[in-house]
Amino acid sequence: MKNHIAILIGALALCSCEDYLTQENPNKIESEYYFTDESSLEIYTNGFIRSFATAIKSFVDGDKNADTHSWDGQAAYFMDNYSADDATNWTTSNWSQLRSINYYLDNMRNAVASDAILDHYEGVGRFFRALFYIDKVQTFGAVPWYDTSIDATDREALFKDRDNREFVASKILEDLDYACTYCLTSDKYRVRASYIHRYVALALKARFCLYEGTMRKYHAVDPSTGRAWTKDESRFYLGECVKACEAIMGDGVYKLTDDPAKRQTQYRDMFTNADACGVYTDEFIWARDYDIDLKVTYAINNYMVNPQHANYAFTRQFIDTYLMTDGTPFTSKYPDYDDLDLVAECTDRDYRLAQTIRTPGFTRDGGTTQWAPDVKFSKTGYQPIKWLTDDSSKDTNVAAIASDVPLIRYAEVLLAYAEAKAELGEMSEEVWDKTIKPLRERAGVKSIYPTAADPYMVEYFQNQVTDPFILEVRRERGIELTMENSRYQDIIRWHQGELFARPWKGVWISAVDTPLDLNADGTPETIVTANPKLQSTLNILMIDGASEAGHKLSRGTSGNILPSTALERKWQDYKYVKPIPTTARQENPNLTQNPKW
Repeated sequence: MKNHIAILIGALALCSCEDYLTQENPNKIESEYYFTDESSLEIYTNGFIRSFATAIKSFVDGDKNADTHSWDGQAAYFMDNYSADDATNWTTSNWSQLRSINYYLDNMRNAVASDAILDHYEGVGRFFRALFYIDKVQTFGAVPWYDTSIDATDREALFKDRDNREFVASKILEDLDYACTYCLTSDKYRVRASYIHRYVALALKARFCLYEGTMRKYHAVDPSTGRAWTKDESRFYLGECVKACEAIMGDGVYKLTDDPAKRQTQYRDMFTNADACGVYTDEFIWARDYDIDLKVTYAINNYMVNPQHANYAFTRQFIDTYLMTDGTPFTSKYPDYDDLDLVAECTDRDYRLAQTIRTPGFTRDGGTTQWAPDVKFSKTGYQPIKWLTDDSSKDTNVAAIASDVPLIRYAEVLLAYAEAKAELGEMSEEVWDKTIKPLRERAGVKSIYPTAADPYMVEYFQNQVTDPFILEVRRERGIELTMENSRYQDIIRWHQGELFARPWKGVWISAVDTPLDLNADGTPETIVTANPKLQSTLNILMIDGASEAGHKLSRGTSGNILPSTALERKWQDYKYVKPIPTTARQENPNLTQNPKW
């Protein structure tokens, strides 16, 4: 049976672009041979899990172009010359995923099983169709909606124009509502973290409805038409988000994992533990489990330490949002906060900071040797460790790492609930105490119910919002979910695209041509210089004040690191949706293009 299903999925996925649109009766593989009982439905839908459960590299990569990160690569999308000729994500392999889902939904009820089981597996299929279309809508806006397999002779359906974004969003919600209603929650359907059940569907519904609700609140026009939304549905979608979150929270199945004795380590352990799906069952709603024995592994360490890769780092602007452990803003406590060195700025901060970047005291391999940030790799000096395992022998590009990857955590549900309530004007101390308070307490931060907006957060989001609750939820969301493939789309839905082009800023450097001990372990490890002939065993960051392409210090021979501006990042508001690829419109001339593309 497994081989038959694999052949079926492969047959649907491997046809060429022309074949995909014109092949003769692509569904002729007889469904009654494949959909016979519950086991066959499980096997087929397990194929969807592999296709749609984000792989670790894509998961971590998802936010590399967000405002919180710097990196050494070129974000082609933010260049002036990016056009529809460069666009992707509309290939045969993309759309064949939808065909395999619709083929399954058209035929899965041939299986012999109880109505409850059939309803569950229809819900699983509709969950994945919703997931497919969420990606398409967030990428392109309006897209053609298909909820059944299309016959090769149906030219009108195959070559139709895009459907209205609002219509597609309503169909996504229909699919999610079905999955939320009929997907089962018994142990059998939750035995593996990657399986789809009612709570996974509810969590995805909460995520999607929060996106749609805030997208419509902060965007005066539909980006895929350039015209006003036909209906004001912001509050409707935010309300649906609230309902989905309350359904999860009310059942009491999930909770934040919080051992007060482990608060300085447990956050990062969720992302580096090879048995995270077993240890964090209280918090992981949906996850991708990796396994050394099954050779389902990855080499994420190499991606975090090897300068041959993208050289990810965090920006100081984002690092400054982490609170002090007494619950007060770091930027309010220190008026000269930009002038503080790494040791000073990492003292008495939110415990998640030291579990997200290399801070003074960071060690590996169970030893006492401290690992300072490597400015050769992370040019801002804020080097990520959130996904980095402590075993440095795994830092090679062939090392097998099998830490499980949480795709949706209960923490995200709490944040979605808090944000939706804040956006609806319904935040209260009761809501705060259910959501933001436990997240901060787990991070060693005293919870303070806000009474006024933090000026730093107001400025960070370009004076768009002054509501203290919305700003504090954004702060908390950014910190808790960093490097979890959410920030880029958060910036899109909040209508804050200009932040993608904001100049990066790094750690404070006291002097050039002077050995520096960034982590205060007593051993200098870094030197910043403009002298290309300097020979040193220390980590060298070359600066060039005379060249636009060079790294700089904000005060010339001291100050914050200002990474190179040679790789342009420019923002225009029409980029809130990507263009329909030229090749797609050549294949189907009826496809309209997004405004200004």
